[in-house]
This record gives sequence, C-alpha cells and structure tokens, in this order.
Amino acid sequence: MALAPERIVGQELIDIYRKVEVGERLSAEDGLRLYETKNLTAVGYMANMVRERLHGKRTYFVRNQHINYTNICNKFCKFCSFYAKKGGPDPYEMSIEEVRRRLDWHKHVDITEVHMVGGINPRLPYQYYMDLCRVVKEVLPNAHVKAFTAVEIEQIANKGGVTHEQALRDLVEAGLDSLPGGGIEILSDRVHRELFGKKLGGDGWKSVARAASRLGLTQYATMLYGHIETAEERVSHLMQLRELQDETKHFVCFTPLSFHPEKTELEDIKPLTGYVDLRNIAVSRLMLDNFEHIKSFWIMNTPELTQAALWYGADDTDGLVHEYEITYKEGEFGNKKQALTYTNMCAMIREAGRVPIERDSLYHEIKRDPEAMSGKPTRQLTPLSVMG
Repeated sequence: MALAPERIVGQELIDIYRKVEVGERLSAEDGLRLYETKNLTAVGYMANMVRERLHGKRTYFVRNQHINYTNICNKFCKFCSFYAKKGGPDPYEMSIEEVRRRLDWHKHVDITEVHMVGGINPRLPYQYYMDLCRVVKEVLPNAHVKAFTAVEIEQIANKGGVTHEQALRDLVEAGLDSLPGGGIEILSDRVHRELFGKKLGGDGWKSVARAASRLGLTQYATMLYGHIETAEERVSHLMQLRELQDETKHFVCFTPLSFHPEKTELEDIKPLTGYVDLRNIAVSRLMLDNFEHIKSFWIMNTPELTQAALWYGADDTDGLVHEYEITYKEGEFGNKKQALTYTNMCAMIREAGRVPIERDSLYHEIKRDPEAMSGKPTRQLTPLSVMG
C-alpha cells in the first residue's frame, strides 16, 4: 500500500509537492524553503519524481578527456587551488605539440569529448586558442570540443581585439562545438567582489552566454557552492539561470560543483558533507525545470556520493574523465581517483539501481558492442528527448 504524500514530505512541504506533482514552476520562496528544511529526504523524493519523469532509470556518462592547457592566471580567485602561485603549483603553459601528445595518449579509449579550460594567461596569443581547437580535430576528428568558459572567451576576445561574438565565430570555425559552464561560480555581486573581483561579473557572463546562443552553440551551466554564499544567493543563482534558459534555450545540463577548500585562501572553511551535496543536487533539479539534465560530477562528489545522487535528482555522472587537475591532482589528499573505466562506470551506475547510457556531448546515445569494447563503437545518434 503506497504511502500518502503527506506521510513522505510532511505538511511543511506538501504545497511544494503539489506543484512538483503537476509540473508547476517553483518560486524563489519555494527554493529557499527547500534549502532550509530539515527534511532532506522529502526534497530528494520530490527531485527524484522529476528525474524519473524525465529520464526514468537512465543515467548518462561520456568518454571524455580534460586538457587544462595552462595554470598561469591573473585573476587570483580566493577559492582556487589550481593557479600557479608562491607555495603552490609550478606555472606551466602547454605548447600545441604537448596538447597533441596528451590527446595521443588516450586515442585507444575512443574519446568522444575533449573538455579544455585553463587559467587567464595574458601571454597567450589569439591564435593559440584557435590552434587548440584545431589540434583536437586533427588528432580526434570525431571528438566534440567543449572548451573555454565565459571568462576565457572575454580574454580571447580582448587579445584579438574583437567582440565576444566574433571570437566565438572564429573559435567555431577552428573546431569549437560547445561552451562549458564554469567561470561565474555563483551569480552574486557580493561574492564576486569578495572572492573573484578581477574576473568577469554576472552581467558579462550572461552577455557571453547570449552571444553563444545567437551562434547556436550548446552550453552548460554550473554553480560553485559551499564557500561564503548564502542559501538566498544559491536560489538567486538558480533563478537567474532559469530565466536565461527561458531566453536562450541553449543550456543542456547543469552541474552543482562542490567547493574543495584544500590549498586555497579559504582553507579555514570546513569541507562539505554529503548531506550538503545531495541537497544542492536535489534543489537544482526542482528549481531548474527548463534544464533537461542535472549532473553529479563524481570527481568532486566521489563515486559513492554520486550513486546516492542518482536518487536525489541527478541523471548524469559526467564521464571517464582523463587528466582532470583543477580541484586536485591524482594522489593529492588521499586516494582520489581521476578516471573510471567504462566497466567500472557502468557497474557503479547499475549498483545504484540505474541503467547506464553512454552518450555524446549532446546527449545522443552511443551503443557499443560489449564483446569489442576496445574497438570502434557503433554510434546510433538517435537524439534523446530535447526540451523546447
């Protein structure tokens, strides 16, 4: 006998449940209540309702490689442990040939997405960014190039003396396929001033997003949480993204990113708990009704937390993730793995009671012959449901 909704979500949240049940858009006040309630189980239950309405048990992942082409950066964000600084990582900038070598390392994996981001390095010329895109297409002609946050796009445009839109046009011609979602961290003027004041602000970030949408570029969005932001600022961030998506319709996935304070200027902040991570994933799923996909980035959340997140609104785990260095390098801070095999990824998802679906960057399903996993895949690019 099924439990009545009141028994699951309680009287405190039953009005929100009724909205979720019929697909009614939640308000900012609803979002704040979802952050403040002690009943995380109820929030997860409602988020899972939406997740299963959209995707059933399907859980997506991609074969991807990360290229962090430089850690030299002139923005000095207080939350960042990646950029080169005294007492921190040694500075580097990859030559195009070094990028080529790194792409060659993983050719046997049949990478379908190359994710490239880096620091804001004023020494790099305009042509360098075009060459980054071109070398990926030379080495991996079928790979999707997902590269350059809005902050990087601003730097590239400034270096070339062109508009955001012209820089994006030139990058698309060179091989760029989509924009990742990082760079803005959280859409709050207060947090921007306190933590990353030298970087592009919220209005600038939205301007780049609008320019990308005019060119038809697919985009992704994120939110960095767990530093100095308030619950109200998290809700505001989600509301602003929802409004921007209403306008552009070019965002395909949202990823809540868990802040890691190790080796940053905010080391005194306590590391986040799974309780906080699950809440942010669940609230994101409930508030972002016009985003089809919500991702739990297992590199930051751990595989174990990501398994739970698949019942709290997440339908995507990111991917096999070769060479991710922004949060930490492999071997730092304990035994934190930087890659999963195809087999381990599928096993992790199945163990959580979900169905693994390999995808490309645009959420087309990729079907592979399980008897020939090391060979070329048979791609069936049948689009999954796309929100209008």
